[in-house]
Amino acid sequence: MGDKMKIWIATGGTGGHVFPALSVVTELVKCGHSVTVSSDGRVLKMVKDSKPKAAKMVFIWASGVGAKSKIKQMIALMKIGFSAVALIIRFMFNRPDRMVAFGGYASVPAVFAAHVWKIPTYLHEQNAAIGRANKFALRWVKTLMTSFQTVDGLPKQTNVKIVYTGLPVRADFLESANAPLKHENKILVTGGSLGAQVLDDIVPIAIKDMKNKKIFITHQTRPENVARLQRFYAEHKIRANVLSFVHDMASAIIDADIIIGRSGASTVVELETIGRPAILVPLAINPDQAANAECYAKLGGGFVISQDKLSAKWLASTLDDLFDNPAKLDKMAKKSYVQNKAVEKIIETIIA
Repeated sequence: MGDKMKIWIATGGTGGHVFPALSVVTELVKCGHSVTVSSDGRVLKMVKDSKPKAAKMVFIWASGVGAKSKIKQMIALMKIGFSAVALIIRFMFNRPDRMVAFGGYASVPAVFAAHVWKIPTYLHEQNAAIGRANKFALRWVKTLMTSFQTVDGLPKQTNVKIVYTGLPVRADFLESANAPLKHENKILVTGGSLGAQVLDDIVPIAIKDMKNKKIFITHQTRPENVARLQRFYAEHKIRANVLSFVHDMASAIIDADIIIGRSGASTVVELETIGRPAILVPLAINPDQAANAECYAKLGGGFVISQDKLSAKWLASTLDDLFDNPAKLDKMAKKSYVQNKAVEKIIETIIA
């Protein structure tokens, strides 16, 4: 790995930005580099609890600029500006050799401060469509690392070098990479907390209407919907496990023959890492999810259907067709698999 370096990792906002960043932090610390992680208040505890002891921690004052209220937007910009000035002063006395930002508005002050001091800066985009904060920070960056092979929304005129690295996932997903299908008639439904309602309304009816009555469904939903779904499945004699949180998502994905869910970046990359067929229903208000799902569908691992076109009739007949053709499911599983070496590729890119 050559000389030991001082590396600053900027993250924050949501777990989707934090977990990939921490996978890289852990590996950099193992390699003997001196690592500092900066994050905003929303995920500070998550970072503190999960980072290696050797990595230092810095609080960044920042919040998203997407609020509707003009006053809230002004406050958010003021926080980002204040944090940028604080980091410019900090770097005057203690300058990192590399700046690596994992997106979100909490990354912007660190990227700007690094630009002021001409510190080589790398940005990671987790989605297949570039986020607003990353698009804004791109002007100060030499290299953009991507989770997917294509990224929508990049400026036409850009001198930024694009490097496809993939998205880091947790070790339990890597350990199960390319696991063969078990063919136990199992379906996993994950709606996440956001926008799970459409899946909760349509999936149970589709399962009830399927010709194949041997199905076992694991259905993750919001806490307030658990009892209703348990009752529905029990009334229709469908074997089901309804729960509000999946503690071991890697095992749940391995056990399933097909997954029905949203298409956040980490969900799609986890499916690719293990190699599982899926029916993806992108969250309608989120263009990133549509782009992520499209990248997955191009592999040939599954179907993408928009929320307004999803019907119980279509879903029931699609699932029956797949469970009647195990060879088709196997083929989709093979096509969906993408080898994940994201942590190694990211470190290779920033140390080079």
